[in-house]
Amino acid sequence: MKNKGISNRREFLKNGSLTALSLAIGMDIVFAKNLPNHLLPIILETDKAFNLPDKHPEMTVLNDRPINAEAPAHLLNEAITSGDRFFVRNNGIPPEKSSIDPNTWTITIEGESAVNSKTYTLNELKGKFKNYTYQLTLECGGNGRKEFNPPAKGNQWSIGAVGCAAWTGVRLKDVLADVGVKSNAVYIGYYGKDTHLSGDPKKNPISRGVPINKAMEDESLIAWSMNGEPLPYLNGYPLRLVFGGYPASCSGKWLHKIVIRNKIHDGAKMAAPSYRVPCKPVPPGTKVPNEEMCIIESMPVKSLITSPKTGATIQVGQTLPVSGHAWAGDLAVKAMHYSIDFGATWQTCELTAPANRLAWQQFSSNIKFPKKGYYEIWAKATDSEGKAQPMVLPGWNPKGYLNNACHRIAVKIV
Repeated sequence: MKNKGISNRREFLKNGSLTALSLAIGMDIVFAKNLPNHLLPIILETDKAFNLPDKHPEMTVLNDRPINAEAPAHLLNEAITSGDRFFVRNNGIPPEKSSIDPNTWTITIEGESAVNSKTYTLNELKGKFKNYTYQLTLECGGNGRKEFNPPAKGNQWSIGAVGCAAWTGVRLKDVLADVGVKSNAVYIGYYGKDTHLSGDPKKNPISRGVPINKAMEDESLIAWSMNGEPLPYLNGYPLRLVFGGYPASCSGKWLHKIVIRNKIHDGAKMAAPSYRVPCKPVPPGTKVPNEEMCIIESMPVKSLITSPKTGATIQVGQTLPVSGHAWAGDLAVKAMHYSIDFGATWQTCELTAPANRLAWQQFSSNIKFPKKGYYEIWAKATDSEGKAQPMVLPGWNPKGYLNNACHRIAVKIV
């Protein structure tokens, strides 16, 4: 839950003058006239970090039942996200770790559009099918939800519910081919071993899926390894799905069954409003009928500044190296820009090619500042179809999904 004192302070500052903001920061805000009226300088936004077992001590825990945690941006600086820094988005209670035996773990493939029903042990998967490793980006559909106004219910993610790891497993399409897929297949759905918060064994906490064409992509994996190690317990050990570019809720954890459906999967969290947005733009605060909500598929273009840490202080005249990541759902990122004047002008960043399709890309630049004062560095990515990140919060939606507004960090020049 948000600290009430912090919340009240934030509202006071938002209602204050630029002079008050400068006093709160302790220096002049350079280019202050370009700062959108509803935005607070990012250095004045405060979050508290908590400890979580098996995760980095600086991870921010949003709640503990179910466990949900994200990484501050500076923890995500590496090209490949380590297991202790990879975000956790759980909907239910994971199976007891002591009850998990990889040697006896099985996965069953069945459904209306399956030619056969087959069950494989984890060891059979590893031995029967060719193994593949891909760097794949996973992002929670609600990443950035805390910026929505009117507020959206749900975990108040800031920017850290994203990561790109090297996942090893077998292609889902190879396993589906072994089972046999009927021509009327429309969707696949998953079932995990996590249990509902209520304790009711008949309820699934989440059972989502993807269209059959997404399931058949080369990079769609049934994975048992992250970065050459067994999956972290909170990220689905010992087996999970990984669908890069789609909301991470599609990538089921503690995987034990996949169903091949002749219709859109109807498991838990598939019905509106879960993981859906209005099919057409709506004014903020609108009550949207369920039948006018569309399922989220490919995630929008986005970027994240991971170095330096927000609040960095350098001497006037120094050059500041800046770096981060950019990604674009099913697409690639074709251009990356930064601004130090609240978006009045933009400069080009260096941008690497992805390690493989659906991996995030690294960007970097060396920035000089004209004089002493407070600045913000804003990052803006443009995808391969020419769509760029908006400077501020994009179209409002009731559940607070798909916030791909420009990421920004604070810098002080002294």
